[in-house]
Formats: sequence, C-alpha cells, structure tokens
Amino acid sequence: MKRIIFIALIGIALLFAFPVHSQNTNEEKVNTALLIIDIQDFYFPGGMLPLNEPEKAAKNAQLVLNTFREQNMLIIHIKHNASSGAAIHELVKPFDDEKVITKNKANAFVDTELHEFLQEHQIKNLVLCGMQTHMCLEAATRAASDYGFNCTVIEDACTTRDLQYGEIIVSAKDVHFSTLNTLNKTYAEIKTAREFIADFD
Repeated sequence: MKRIIFIALIGIALLFAFPVHSQNTNEEKVNTALLIIDIQDFYFPGGMLPLNEPEKAAKNAQLVLNTFREQNMLIIHIKHNASSGAAIHELVKPFDDEKVITKNKANAFVDTELHEFLQEHQIKNLVLCGMQTHMCLEAATRAASDYGFNCTVIEDACTTRDLQYGEIIVSAKDVHFSTLNTLNKTYAEIKTAREFIADFD
C-alpha cells in the first residue's frame, strides 16, 4: 500500500514538473500557420485603392509576423495579382524562405495551392490578418473554417475602406467591425495582435 501511494505521489510531482499544457502548446505551434493576406502597396497612400490606416494594420501584422518568425513557425504570404502596386508592403516583406502564394480571386483557396500546402504541413490552426477585412480576409477565413481549420483573426492587423451602397455611405470602421462580428465565434476567434502574442507566449 505504501508503495502504491509513493508511486502516485511521484506521478503527481512529475505532472507538475512537466505540465501537459506545455506539450500541447508545442504541438499547437507545430500545427499552426500564419496567413498574411494582401498587405500590398496598392492599399497604401498613393496606391490605386488606399484603405483606412493601412500602416497601423500593417504594423500590427508585423508584430504577429515577428512572433511566428521567432518561433520558427509556418508563414504564408498571400498576394493578389494587380497591374500596379502589387508588391507586398515593406512592413511585412517576406523572407526568402517564406511561402508566397499569388491569387486572382478574393478567396485565397480558389485556384491556388494553399489548401494542399496546408495539408502537406499538417496544419490545423490558422492565424489570419490582412486586407481588406470585408473581402479577401473574410473570404479566406470562411473558406478555411469550412475546410475544418481552427481560425483566429487578428482584428487590428486588418483594415478596409468606406463603402457606398446606392446613396448610403458605410464608414470603413463600421465595415471592419461588422465583418468581424459576423466571423466571431462562427468562423473564427477574434483577437488583437497583443492579445494573441500574450496568449501565445
């Protein structure tokens, strides 16, 4: 009986010394990828379709990008074909060894290798950010969720623009947050860049 109690106490001590959470976190990091969607020059001042505060969103995307780089985790840059300003913005410019996928549709999964690439790397969790919130970011998030990926959208690493429907003008802020509201808890978990980084460390 004493032997059984002793073994049980050793087991409890090991559990506290090497928490299961730590192992799960490491596995989660291996199975997680970052999608940076369309943070391209044409969305910045002087481009053909400038958005609301794109620099602010890009800097927050950069914070998340740096976290993934520090952890040696999978990073995928998505860029949309365009006649001008198509370069990925300097703030999130890919390293030579980072994957870049070019698309022609709003949904980054359409007619691209994205889904197959994620499957090859056994990715289960996706962290998404980019431009525009209500178009390519939303399209990729919905599609990823439908494919079975667990999605997290970084709300302040995305942005969009004012929209007009008939005579009605919808502000960029309203477009942005209404889109996030439709994604929240249905297609994705929504976090700020700093919340994500704090939770991930």
